[in-house]
Amino acid sequence: MVDITFGPPPGPRPDLNNPTEAYIHQTRRKRLYGFILLLFFVALMASGFHTAQDRNAGDFLSGLHQLGDFPAEVLSEAWTNRANLPALLLHYLPSLLETLNIAGAATLLGGLLGGFLALGSTRHLARFPTLTPLFRRIADIMRAIPEIVIALMLIFILGGGPIPAVLAIAFHTAGALGKLFSESAENADLKPLEGLASTGASWGQQIWLGIIPQVAPNWLGYALLRFEINVRASAILGFVGSGGIGYDLKLAMQWGGGKYDQVVAIFALLFFAIMAIDQLSSMARNRLVKVH
Repeated sequence: MVDITFGPPPGPRPDLNNPTEAYIHQTRRKRLYGFILLLFFVALMASGFHTAQDRNAGDFLSGLHQLGDFPAEVLSEAWTNRANLPALLLHYLPSLLETLNIAGAATLLGGLLGGFLALGSTRHLARFPTLTPLFRRIADIMRAIPEIVIALMLIFILGGGPIPAVLAIAFHTAGALGKLFSESAENADLKPLEGLASTGASWGQQIWLGIIPQVAPNWLGYALLRFEINVRASAILGFVGSGGIGYDLKLAMQWGGGKYDQVVAIFALLFFAIMAIDQLSSMARNRLVKVH
């Protein structure tokens, strides 16, 4: 029979010097803590759902059966006008390329800035160790602000177009990659730095020759993963006027019935593009890790 008790067993206290009793005691304590966390999580979810239900304009549960009505309407109209789909795919292909360009430029800018933040955030690599907490807080702030908030502010200042989207995504990407890059750099071997320092190499030469070759595969892998995320983010930002295929999707959905074949064509382009990017970047990351 499986022991499912969570608390300490009745009787004398376990002898923690005995490895077997110490292991059993630790296992039961973990079960108890896990059970308490599970209860807390269930209570939190129930409370959150109750609050959302109270603030919802209608009753969520009573309208749940209508969840598939809109997708069914979109697919039905698209199927009726399926002869238009090949031409629509070609029509929206330039917008998809614009979205990919936004994501690529943002990933490049964010990756460069993230590398700078990572080197400033890693204590044993920082040029000025006293400023390490400052670099970490900057990365935290950049990572905490959603891209859409930054994009809305930049659109107000710069106007609509791809530039606000690139800057907004790059800003958030720098904070996220700065954290990931820093964790990777912390595990780098410091012996090459000691050897380079003994020859009189500068700090920049030590980093470039002693650290970058070690962390480059992981950094490139993280950057490719972030590129996948940024493609989705750039499509979403199109809804707020930042250009790309997301803006075309917003216009097609605003028109409603009669334009749903366009909606399906845009979704199909996005789906196949993201799937292809996911496969290619996964292959590239695997090769980088194996080579490393």
